[in-house]
Amino acid sequence: MDLGRLRLLRELRRHGTMTAVAVANRLTPSAVSQQLATLEAEARVKLFEPVGRRVRLTAAGHRLAAHAETILNAVDAARIDMGIVADRPGGALDIACFGTFAKAHLLPAILRTREKHPDLSIVVHEMEPEDALHAVRIGRCDAGIIYTHSLVPRVVDPGLVSHALMDEPVLLALPPRFATLPATVDLAALATCAWIGGARESEGRTLTSRACALAGFAPRVTHAIDDYELLLGAVAADLGISFVPRVALDLHPNAAVVVRTPAGPPLRRTTSLVARPAVASSPAFGAFLAAVSSGTGPHEEAAHQ
Repeated sequence: MDLGRLRLLRELRRHGTMTAVAVANRLTPSAVSQQLATLEAEARVKLFEPVGRRVRLTAAGHRLAAHAETILNAVDAARIDMGIVADRPGGALDIACFGTFAKAHLLPAILRTREKHPDLSIVVHEMEPEDALHAVRIGRCDAGIIYTHSLVPRVVDPGLVSHALMDEPVLLALPPRFATLPATVDLAALATCAWIGGARESEGRTLTSRACALAGFAPRVTHAIDDYELLLGAVAADLGISFVPRVALDLHPNAAVVVRTPAGPPLRRTTSLVARPAVASSPAFGAFLAAVSSGTGPHEEAAHQ
């Protein structure tokens, strides 16, 4: 049986509908349906039964989905085990990660890993969180480093193992003319200002909308910028104001930018490392987790207070 089709069967048991499986795997519903029909033919037993306009797993379908979980985890475990050299972490780990964390923490962690575990190679794939989760789910990457905002919770697949790496404040970045504002700023006082949001319909843009809505207004977003260095340059040039995570301010210090804490519910960004269970239990993953964790944590944030 094809591993890709077994993975789709596992996803159907988790998500419940062909449409949800298609969205999670970035396929069309018809493509998912065709792949699962082929799997049913390979299994030579009825795996699905219609319920209205949907399908559900038969008893045999549920049994095969359980086997699929075991099979896919075993394939992961076998591949990782082949990378162990004399009981030392070895082989390669493909890590999906968003840019700011990669610059500030992932690259130093790779250097620490290389020094301590020369047989282990870490391969970086720059991706935003949703893309990273997708890459981990389908097996294109072994693990992913993702973030979630306090006002924009993210649902992580229950089939993945998650380790929290860092929790940081999301702050206000303002032009120089706001230098006289107090350390904590009521967002309602900024209701008439121009705001800078992300270029995509991203979590950052949703965070801006929700935080401002709690303060009683809808933000007027005039510029769409993803690159934090460019964004902070735009703020310094008085093109708008923006929410910015602490790590971005550390990476791209700009003396002209005024940094303040927004009043109201604390705005936080939490960064986590997620992986499939077999990967998460491997020596290679453990070595990498130790390396990346040693460069993050509460002590790092305390230095900025």
